[in-house]
Amino acid sequence: MARSSSGGSVLTRVVRILDAFGPDRPVLTVSDISRRAALPIATAARLVDELTRHGLLVRDEKRRVRIGTPMWELAERASPVLGLRQTALQYMGDLHSVVGHSTQLGVLDGGEVLFVERLSAPGSVVNVTKIAGRLPLHASSAGLVLLAHAPEDVRERVLGGPLPPLTGRTIRDERALRAVLADVRTRGFAFCPGHIHPDATGIAVPVRADGRVVAALGLVVPNDDQAWALAGPLQLTGLAIGRALAAGGAGGAGGAGAAR
Repeated sequence: MARSSSGGSVLTRVVRILDAFGPDRPVLTVSDISRRAALPIATAARLVDELTRHGLLVRDEKRRVRIGTPMWELAERASPVLGLRQTALQYMGDLHSVVGHSTQLGVLDGGEVLFVERLSAPGSVVNVTKIAGRLPLHASSAGLVLLAHAPEDVRERVLGGPLPPLTGRTIRDERALRAVLADVRTRGFAFCPGHIHPDATGIAVPVRADGRVVAALGLVVPNDDQAWALAGPLQLTGLAIGRALAAGGAGGAGGAGAAR
C-alpha cells in the first residue's frame, strides 16, 4: 500500500481523518481535520475530497465536513453490538419510562467503556454520556462493572494508572479501586454518587450472556437519598436482558476485550 511523507499508508491517513470526528466534534473544517489528524492541509483536503465523492464524508453549505450517512449505514450493517442493542432496548424502554432519567448500555472497548445505546428525556439529570461516546473505566458506574469482570490483564493495566479524577468523588487510588471492584463483584452493581458530576449518581449492573459479562446496563439519576432504591429494579432488568440474549443467541458484544 502506498506510503507518504505525511505519515503512514493511505489507509492509515484515512483512518486518522475519520478518527478526527467524535460526539463532541461532529462537524469540522478541513483545517480542523488537518490539525487533528496531524496531516498537511493539502493531504487532508485531497483525502477529504475523495471520501466526499464516495459519500463517506459530506460538506454543508459552509464547506464544513461531517460523517456521511453511508458511513453510518456500513457500520450498522455489521455492527458487533447490533443484536445486543436490539435486545436490550426492549427492556431499557420500560425501565426508562419508570425511572424518568437516563438509561444507557455500555461495552468494554480497550481501556474504556463505549456507550452503544442511551435513552433520555427532557428534565433528566445531567448526563455526559452520548451514544458512541466513551468514559474511563475507573470513573463511571458502567466502567466499574465492566472492569470488575474484565480479563485480568485489562484490569491490572487500569489499576496501574493513571486514574484521572473527573470530580472530587472519582476513584483515584489503586487500593480504593481494588476494594470497589471487589464490592461490585460481591453485591452485583456499581453505585457512584457524584463520580462524574456532583448532581448525578451513576448505577450500573452487569448483563451476562453465555456465562460472560457482555455489557453494563446503567442509570444516571439525581444524587439524592432515593438513588440507592433503584439498584433492585436495575438488576432485574439486567437479568431479563441476559435471559433474552441467551434465548435469542445475540450474546456477542464486540469490543477489544469482552468482560468475563
